[in-house]
Amino acid sequence: MGLAAAQALLVFRFVIALLRWKRRLVDDVQAPNASVILCLRGGDPFLADCIKGLLSQDYPNFQVHVVVDHKDDPANSILHSLLPKHDSGDVTIHYLDPSVETCSLKCSSVVQAVRTLDRSCEFIAQLDADTVPHRTWLRELATALADDRVGAASGNRWYMPQSVTVGSMVRYVWNAAAVVQMHSYEIAWGGTLAVKMRVLRETNLLDKWSTAFCEDTMLFTFLRNENLRVAFVPSLMMVNRESCDLGGFFRWVCRQLLTAKLYHPAWLAVLGHGIITTVVPVFTLLLLIGAALVGNATAAIWLFAALACYQLAITVILLPMEYAIRKIVSSRGEQKDWMGVGGVCLFLAAVPLTQLVYAAALWSTSRLRSVIWRGIRYDIAGPWNIKRGAYRPYQSNAEDGSSSI
Repeated sequence: MGLAAAQALLVFRFVIALLRWKRRLVDDVQAPNASVILCLRGGDPFLADCIKGLLSQDYPNFQVHVVVDHKDDPANSILHSLLPKHDSGDVTIHYLDPSVETCSLKCSSVVQAVRTLDRSCEFIAQLDADTVPHRTWLRELATALADDRVGAASGNRWYMPQSVTVGSMVRYVWNAAAVVQMHSYEIAWGGTLAVKMRVLRETNLLDKWSTAFCEDTMLFTFLRNENLRVAFVPSLMMVNRESCDLGGFFRWVCRQLLTAKLYHPAWLAVLGHGIITTVVPVFTLLLLIGAALVGNATAAIWLFAALACYQLAITVILLPMEYAIRKIVSSRGEQKDWMGVGGVCLFLAAVPLTQLVYAAALWSTSRLRSVIWRGIRYDIAGPWNIKRGAYRPYQSNAEDGSSSI
């Protein structure tokens, strides 16, 4: 029960932050000039909604830089079909130069876009193609950056899939635990991320990105060395409504864990948490089975009660998180009801399944030396020793399909 209590304490801190999400936003006079960077490879299911939201921002001074992986990329046709229907005068489309082989295509795209910005830009904001920004999304990021102690500001993701599958429910449970750790360890999320241009101009962050697998997880350590921090913006819990299968989730979560392993000093804490929260229940279950087999009813009952209480506690502590995030989502006028009766039943089954899948993902990540991301192979020799394999334009039948995972 001590393990459940420790997890509950972290959840409590996170929920308090979520419930205090409202703050006064910067007005038009105070709003710094911004450049929003959207990197595209593949036609994500909610890309059209992402672009529409981006072009409808309630913000006075911003430009949009879209970096498309290739002219024949399916995202390019979606982009060009939408731009004529909106006020897109401040949208610049870049096509990725794939010659850089020392980092991920995502990092290469961000660096390429940043190097085109002029001196008037005061901060960049990034979002992923599965992020659907509401009207004040950019203003909320700018507000967080107003603090001189802050070098970057970040939101986080929350899943409310339209189609509730085993894979998407396991992802929901895992992510609910992950966002609490990300909040505790100040791990930034590239799906909604802003960085001050002062940081980019006065440090070697662009050089770091040019040899990295991801652009977000490293920011905690990098900014701490500059006496700056990553600010979490509770109002920017962004809803993702995509579904996935269990195989797709497993590949995705291994990449998420890999970035923590490579770039964040709390990796051992993340690893330890994962081991404890999976090994302890499994060990208790094995003891329970052993007690039952030898006929020790008293021990079996106590072990069953302990295991049931732990699983119940892990399930229950998700409820205040869901409640707090639904309040934020509802304030934006977005749909917040998604689970249903069938989803609740699947959720209860997904909790223990998530623990097993998480254990397998941790084991896989500890041995991971290469990864395939959107059809491109990367060999990982170290945090700053990334070797991208042969480039090829995105194909919809690639290993991870046409979804953001």
